[in-house]
Amino acid sequence: MTPPDPPAATATRTVDPARRPAEGEIAYAVVIPTLGRPCLADCLRALADAGRPWPDQVVLVDDRPEPGAPLPLEAAGLLRDRVRTTATGGRGPAAARNAGLAAVSTPWIVFLDDDVQVTSDWSRRLTADLEATDVRTGGVQGRLHVPLDSGRRPTDWERGTAGLEGAAWATADMAYRSAALRDVGGFDERFPRAFREDADLALRVMDAGWALRRGHRVTHHPVRPADRWVSVRVQRGNADDALMRRLHGGDWWQRAEAPRGRLARHAVITAAGAAAAALALARRPRAATSAAALWALGTAEFAWARIAPGPRTRDEITTMLSTSVLIPPLAVAHRLRGELMHRQAPAWRGGA
Repeated sequence: MTPPDPPAATATRTVDPARRPAEGEIAYAVVIPTLGRPCLADCLRALADAGRPWPDQVVLVDDRPEPGAPLPLEAAGLLRDRVRTTATGGRGPAAARNAGLAAVSTPWIVFLDDDVQVTSDWSRRLTADLEATDVRTGGVQGRLHVPLDSGRRPTDWERGTAGLEGAAWATADMAYRSAALRDVGGFDERFPRAFREDADLALRVMDAGWALRRGHRVTHHPVRPADRWVSVRVQRGNADDALMRRLHGGDWWQRAEAPRGRLARHAVITAAGAAAAALALARRPRAATSAAALWALGTAEFAWARIAPGPRTRDEITTMLSTSVLIPPLAVAHRLRGELMHRQAPAWRGGA
């Protein structure tokens, strides 16, 4: 769907945002999937304040399942006349980014998340990153910075977000050559959430013969607010790991530079808990006690591993204890669900 042209922005500075790249300049577009969160306004303001070289186009892909409040397009300031919107109806970030890819024609596309804020020199550093590439470079990653409260230890959720600083090929700020994306068919829309769809794309791009590298531009990724059960909900991503294994083989972790996680330990804890219940029902108290002790020990180790590096406040400890009981069985259940759902998914042709 091609949206109508938005009204022109009201300029307050003597800068011409409508100027197109001169001959020899890097032309790029920015694609931002969004659920209409309040942070989108901050993202757009930061992008406008990053100055020249301007993106040819900024595509906001509204992925809300139902229409909501209007997107804060006025926050784009001097870039307002370059902002276009399209909607994907809640099909997930992979589908949203593909819609953005289809809407632009520039040789480079920069994917940003709607909760990031680029730095004031981002545009200049981005074009320097792109100018430093050779013809076989398919993508250049930005450097993510997660600001944390220096006055205390980070919470479990904050540490998880801070892990993005070392993540490989995260689409929170990732520039791809359009030719590389079209070479592999864009994002795989079987990944329904913001998890692994970026790693899958990176592996397919590299399997197709393109190189990926890290650039020098910096983008801030603040920790978004979350309730105490957020770590339980994100366990759904274990189903996506099953799809990754089917597509890219058992060593995809190493090739995608992804952390392995604790699924094997979760499986042991879950098996011990299930065995304790089954043995108790079978009236085998000794064996049931042993299995229960193994479950308790594994759960306690997991909880302490999350509590120890954190602020150790009452609220954080309560959250860690309650969620550490739930996470192992849910992680295993989601992984089994993914294995069943994707059992017939063929291997990615480029990685065979």
